[in-house]
Amino acid sequence: MTVTSPNTQSNQRAWTNGILPVAKEFAPTSLPILAGAVPAGLRGTLYRNGPGRLERGGKRVGHWFDGDGAILAVRFSDADPVGLYRYIQTAGYLAESEAGQFLYSNYGMTEPGPLWNHWWKMVMNEVPAKNTANTSLLALPDKLLALWEGGKPHAIDLTHLNTLGIDSLNGLADDQPYSAHPQRDPVTGEIFNMGVSAGPNPKLNVYKSDRTGRIVKKTAIPLDGIPLVHSFVLAGQYLVFFVPPVRLNVLPVLVGVSSYSDALEWKANQSTRIFVVDRDTLDVVSQGETEPWFQWHFGNGCVADGLITLDFARHPDFTRTNQYLKEVASGETHTASPSQLWQVRLDPKTAKIKSLQEVVSRNCEFPVVPPAQVGQPWRYTFLSVHHADAEISREIFGSIARYDYQTDTLTVAELGDHRYPMEPLYAADALHPERGWILTVVFDGNNNTSEVWIFDSDRLNDAPVCRIGLPEVVPMGFHGTWNPAA
Repeated sequence: MTVTSPNTQSNQRAWTNGILPVAKEFAPTSLPILAGAVPAGLRGTLYRNGPGRLERGGKRVGHWFDGDGAILAVRFSDADPVGLYRYIQTAGYLAESEAGQFLYSNYGMTEPGPLWNHWWKMVMNEVPAKNTANTSLLALPDKLLALWEGGKPHAIDLTHLNTLGIDSLNGLADDQPYSAHPQRDPVTGEIFNMGVSAGPNPKLNVYKSDRTGRIVKKTAIPLDGIPLVHSFVLAGQYLVFFVPPVRLNVLPVLVGVSSYSDALEWKANQSTRIFVVDRDTLDVVSQGETEPWFQWHFGNGCVADGLITLDFARHPDFTRTNQYLKEVASGETHTASPSQLWQVRLDPKTAKIKSLQEVVSRNCEFPVVPPAQVGQPWRYTFLSVHHADAEISREIFGSIARYDYQTDTLTVAELGDHRYPMEPLYAADALHPERGWILTVVFDGNNNTSEVWIFDSDRLNDAPVCRIGLPEVVPMGFHGTWNPAA
């Protein structure tokens, strides 16, 4: 099936109408139940973040990562679910909205205008990239953080999604970004995160925060060149970082002739570096090297029998996955970007890998586990997967799944043709904490609508227990979070 519109071409796939059109905000709206019923123990708020606008002034962004962030909130209470969708009011979003055109460089875009304007700003130390705040979310007791790879988080009001401004968390320096994948210990409430500082002496900054998000300790690990490190994993007493062999060629970016995306170079003859860090002291316990690969996302980690066990979605290189994600923003993909779920066991004292194996061969990404099991032994990893017969160079993920480490089985929720789920999120049942629900936002390309689907986490291959309609299409995004009711 192909879906056409004034903004798409006839050879584009159904998913394009769930990504390309400029998203429309909507005020708090009571949402219709389309099928089933909301579980009685599902109480809290689902938040999702992602690029809501990929076009401005008749021009399209250079990469999917360039879109302005917009947040969906769906609140579940004893009454009908209520949805709200708003753009994050970043300084760049406000300035470009007023100008009606792009004004800034970004991950996949160079700064508009003649190069001498860029050079003059460089001389005046005024060459900001736009903080799009479009990647992920962290729910704190008094605010929501909208996260982005290359800068500080934006604080957002939990209820109304009002943008409160840039937040340094009482500890971030100007050159210390706060990345998109913080890890929260479910027992202590401590939050860990990282960010890569560029400049002449690149560093991997590691942050430790209390349960409110306030940074209480930080350290900096020297790096060889400027890599792309998107995430890490909490495993018992340790934080584990894989630094893939991707390095930024700085000069073309500085002079304004290349975007960050185009200046990132895959070094196939170099190794993936491993850093094992003590979570309490933030000291480097060990470091090592292994074969080259690229990863965006980890699933989980733990310590068992003296070894760290973790899983992650492994890409054979950076070039293909980056090109595919760039093509998504055009609505026409042609680069195959395979990725599978792999498990690693390594010695924390030496950072040497003891075993490395593929556990899910089906193309997959966005591995997650129940929040109560982060950093601890776990049985199930939930994933986004392609349809078994999907042409992966042309499609985006069309299913979600659960991998069972105990039985070595993959259970897939098949949503049907031309339906595209976002990353699965686990929500514990408030009445029966041992039970859980999987929430995902689905774009239905058959009728160009968005819905929230709720699955029983133990019965993913059954029909969803509830389907909820949204008043507007919510563009496919990256990450979200479940914030249980107090």
